[in-house]
Amino acid sequence: MNYKIENIEDVSVRLDKYLIDKLDISRSKVQEMIEQELILVNDKKTKNSYKLRLNDEISIVGTLKYETDIKPENIKLDIVYEDDDLMVINKPSGMVVHPSLGHYTNTLVNALLYHTKNLSGNNGEERPGIVHRIDKDTSGLIVVAKNDKAHQILAEQLKDKTLSRIYLALVYGRINHDTGTIDAPIGRDLNNRKKMGVTDVNSKDAITHFKVLERYKEASLLELKLETGRTHQIRVHMAYINHPIVNDPVYSKRKIISGFGQMLHAKEIGFIHPTTKEYMHFTCDAPKEFYEILDKFKEE
Repeated sequence: MNYKIENIEDVSVRLDKYLIDKLDISRSKVQEMIEQELILVNDKKTKNSYKLRLNDEISIVGTLKYETDIKPENIKLDIVYEDDDLMVINKPSGMVVHPSLGHYTNTLVNALLYHTKNLSGNNGEERPGIVHRIDKDTSGLIVVAKNDKAHQILAEQLKDKTLSRIYLALVYGRINHDTGTIDAPIGRDLNNRKKMGVTDVNSKDAITHFKVLERYKEASLLELKLETGRTHQIRVHMAYINHPIVNDPVYSKRKIISGFGQMLHAKEIGFIHPTTKEYMHFTCDAPKEFYEILDKFKEE
């Protein structure tokens, strides 16, 4: 993977800061990659603090190797569909999708490794089978690839926007428009690198479509369709229009109602099967905890 510095706004930016956005990983991981000489500038090793110059060429020549042992764990999976090529899983709120630095247990990947030995390797040892992600505290459907060919075809559909994903969300405030589209680029929050935000600095296009299903006194129930798939996209976009998702601990300043995660559920997914070429469409209802919180807003 290579990047060439061609935009004047990237000149004089620190190398590690520039790559946080491009690679979508933490600064500590970027710095470790630079120290391990997995990131080169103009084919030479460099420092984290190196300030980029016009026409610099950045090369990613490897990935981090961790001393980890990701073990299969007997964690119950809600399998909506499975065949030789893929699985569709209904992930519970609170479950991390894949292991990361300092978090190697109780993830969806640990459960998948216990369930099957057939998982794609396209995303490396720490993300076997993982084609796309949903946040830890978001519940709902996720597709998993059981071989590299299936993974590649599904990933291409994700890229060309033919893999459809529809979400259910409860947001604060009454939205008067029946439908709407939020077209606002997303990148790292300029004031908090652990968050994402709407920005024109080192950002990517992000488009979210929404439809109001019901209105309550203090909230609105929405159906949302992703046209792009940026990190925290729905959560960032809803906060951007001043209707943050209920129970979102990062993008809402409101008090958390209960121990349940943010009120965001991936309720539908659709794609073309990588082998049969048949269009497949799956739905799943939100968990009971979602409706228990929803009922509180109905009663107000």
